[in-house]
Amino acid sequence: MEDWTQTMGTGPLLGIAAAAIVLILLLIIVCKLHAFLTLVIVSVLTALATNIPIDQVYNVVTSGFYSTLGSVGILVGLGAMLGKLVENSGGAQALADSMIRTFGERNAPFALGIASLLLGFPMFFDAGLVVMLPIVFAVAKRLGGPILLYAIPTAVAFSVMHVFVPPHPGPVAASSFFGTNLGVLIIAGIVVAVPTFYVTGVLWGRYCARRFPNIDISNTIFGGETRTVANPPTTGTVIAVLLLPMFLILLNTGVDFMTKADVFGKYDPEPELSQVSLPTWAKVCTLLGQSGIALLIAVIVAILVLGLRNHEGGSALEKLLDSSLGPIASVVFITGAGGMFGGVLRQSGIGDALKDALGNIGMPVIVAVYLIAVALRLAQGSATVALTTAAGLMSPAVLAGDFTALQVVAITLACAAGSVFASHVNDSGFWLVGRLLGMDTATTLRTWTVQQALESVMVFALALIIFVVGGLF
Repeated sequence: MEDWTQTMGTGPLLGIAAAAIVLILLLIIVCKLHAFLTLVIVSVLTALATNIPIDQVYNVVTSGFYSTLGSVGILVGLGAMLGKLVENSGGAQALADSMIRTFGERNAPFALGIASLLLGFPMFFDAGLVVMLPIVFAVAKRLGGPILLYAIPTAVAFSVMHVFVPPHPGPVAASSFFGTNLGVLIIAGIVVAVPTFYVTGVLWGRYCARRFPNIDISNTIFGGETRTVANPPTTGTVIAVLLLPMFLILLNTGVDFMTKADVFGKYDPEPELSQVSLPTWAKVCTLLGQSGIALLIAVIVAILVLGLRNHEGGSALEKLLDSSLGPIASVVFITGAGGMFGGVLRQSGIGDALKDALGNIGMPVIVAVYLIAVALRLAQGSATVALTTAAGLMSPAVLAGDFTALQVVAITLACAAGSVFASHVNDSGFWLVGRLLGMDTATTLRTWTVQQALESVMVFALALIIFVVGGLF
């Protein structure tokens, strides 16, 4: 915002943020007001309470909504279309049956999670989750178990890969502040991601399934009646379609990795200082590997390979694709409103106030960077903002410290762990997961919010072990 500076102190700002979160929970859980209306109302009230100029309130409120929809809307929409094509062709059921035959009914949640770990290496959390959901729902229907038994491991697999393993933007951004060795970070990220997935995904999923066995999924995008298809595609065809966006995104990932390794010139995080000039082939790979473009290509291929195989052309195919967007409308709007609320918290200066208050705390660097990221995450919702702010704040201490390469990797993982702590109502991902899986707000808090806290604490504990081990070499 131009020509405005926040003059309120840290205490009042944090008090406003806490009151806003409490108000959201009361309106949604107690008063049963729709989540979208609640988030819009509280966003406006928060902007006014934090003294944002009245003539700028509307722009501040809507900018967070626009930015979230821009990143999430197209991915969720295209992912829903791809998933609907896989489901309607019988491909989801065919793949689910194949997985059950191969791994057994008892190991189905673990197998879904392992598949998601592999897909999650290049795919962003929201896109990967939407692509895998038809398979998850098909397995749940086939075996008759609670949806959370299968969905939690899948969602957690995408989460741990997205948060801790390069080339995802969070760990890469932190590494640029701390001067982390990306190769070592990839190995360490996978080392902490896999056991964290099992404990906070598979085991926590079993607990959630016992605790919440009767979640109604009938009104979710993939929760309707299973359609019997006479001529379903082969398992190999379905896998190839699902892997296509992963392959395309890997092209972009590879170019990005080579860019940061100075293959195309001297790379610098500051654009005006960078000397990178990409060749044409690298620019093409970058375009094809953008998540939205990769999913668009996958949808087109799926139309040709899956949508037309049962002679569903013309208006029938158009209606099928259109039917995939209706159920996600609520998801997209609520997710956008969650981004709106988080945006207001950031624009109001709450994150900056908290950063300044925590900037000079006297404790070990790895503990400080984790707690700062946790506090910022809880205050304003965005994992990316929490991570980059905490990393920027602590980078002088890290760069000036006498740390080994492995200890710097541990500090980077601790920063990423703090940024994912306890996703709640100011995080757009909270609404995305809850609504896609048919959970109400209270259930999402008891399942996903707790899971994200467990994931954060476990990785921080593992990072501490790596830090201690790193100091021995």
